[in-house]
Amino acid sequence: MNETIRIGLIGAGTNTRLRHIPGFQAIDGVEVAVVCNRSRDSSLKVAKEFNIPRIAGNWEEVAADHELDAVCIGTWPYLHAEATITCLEYGQHVLTEARMSRNVSEAEAMLRASRSKPDRVAQIVPSPFSLKYDATIRDIIQSGELGELYELCLAHTGGQFALKETPMSWRQDFHLSGFNMLTLGIFHEAAQRWIDGEPEWVVAGGSVFTPERSDAVTGEKVRVQIPESVNVLGQYGSGLQLHYRFSGVESGKPRMGARINGSKGSLRLDLLEDALYLAKAGSAEEKLVEIAEEKKRDWQVEAEFIDSIRYGTPVVRTNFEQGVRYMRFTEAVYNSWSNASIRVEISQDSP
Repeated sequence: MNETIRIGLIGAGTNTRLRHIPGFQAIDGVEVAVVCNRSRDSSLKVAKEFNIPRIAGNWEEVAADHELDAVCIGTWPYLHAEATITCLEYGQHVLTEARMSRNVSEAEAMLRASRSKPDRVAQIVPSPFSLKYDATIRDIIQSGELGELYELCLAHTGGQFALKETPMSWRQDFHLSGFNMLTLGIFHEAAQRWIDGEPEWVVAGGSVFTPERSDAVTGEKVRVQIPESVNVLGQYGSGLQLHYRFSGVESGKPRMGARINGSKGSLRLDLLEDALYLAKAGSAEEKLVEIAEEKKRDWQVEAEFIDSIRYGTPVVRTNFEQGVRYMRFTEAVYNSWSNASIRVEISQDSP
């Protein structure tokens, strides 16, 4: 337990530089020992900025590095499955950036690989937006204060794709992102913390308003295969209705939050205002819900990962079983959208 845990980095994007590297370096007995980014120059830049002693020529070198104990995968989703599986085969503990993968097939392969190495920690970076409120929202629902649940409504909008001349983002690149659309998966993961089970079916509509965009590096025109706006309807076995709205073409003031409506009351989570409100059924009056200090959670991803390695604490946010669940949902939404909004059933089997 007193030995230094040495971490290797595969990819050093924005979240890795802002969160993961400082998070690991703040923990006693943890060393970020090697980094491999997309190029030698960018690897050297990150290594110099954060005093990382070594760089690797490719990600496979990091996976196979016998001097490491664990690997943090900070790439886009296209490499998550291959890199995770390879790292586990070499006996590394793995923390992979969200979203888990590009599709369900990759996610299930990652889960199988993790189960073949039960003594290795396998964790996904969790959805961060609602961490402060998750426990309180769940407590209110479980207490029956909302009564019979009627509707779960999520919305996250912005105008990042409204201009046709905006270059293609990696989030719009099907090769890099697969079936992941906007922030759909991140917000559905939050909903999984509040409500047990999964929707039985979904119907999705949406649009690609700019069919081609310029590649940010080459300038060449590239086909856009991921919707820039998506609306989702669904239903849980209990009858709870699901209404999701995600848009990258909504200019002006954005929306970011949730509504949970029931027979006795409603919750409104406004993440831009950073507030949770409760209203009694039939009333327009809302009261601010005070979040008890012991219920609040903050960003603790790196510390939780290290604790799981050192002490064997279970991975709660977010394990691979949970990741497969939100990838099933995400892929079902994409399949509905891309097939003329057909109704798509979602497996209720445990991953």
